Amino acid sequence: MSDDVLLSPGHLISLAARSYAKLSEARLKPLGFGVGHLPVLVALHSGKANTQRELAKFARIEQPPMAQMLTRMERDGLITRSPNPADGRSSYITLTNKAKQRLPQAIAVLMAGNEEVMTGLSSDERRQFIGTLSKLIANLDKLLSDDN
Repeated sequence: MSDDVLLSPGHLISLAARSYAKLSEARLKPLGFGVGHLPVLVALHSGKANTQRELAKFARIEQPPMAQMLTRMERDGLITRSPNPADGRSSYITLTNKAKQRLPQAIAVLMAGNEEVMTGLSSDERRQFIGTLSKLIANLDKLLSDDN
């Protein structure tokens, strides 16, 4: 009975997430990126966000950790901040050329890792797995918003 908790979806997803993060961190480190940087880099590159508030919402993290991450990213030469013309209280954040040049390689490294991890799964199994995870995340989002 008590071993069942080790086979629960929550526990298995947590184990997988930690392992994915560890693998990705090791592979991204030579490029000067961390796993936590990727949502920020992608959002800035795609134009989906360009302020701290928008980035925090996009990456699904709270403002204080986002502020700390952005400070480190600025220190590491990955982003620049300038006054936001639409709101003087916030900064407009952009990728540096250094980050733009390294981002395609970082994405390629992550996608290659995903391919390795999915070895042995058919295309249908991969689609089903991604669909199932997406539904779980939607359910979690709903439960978390209902609790607030």
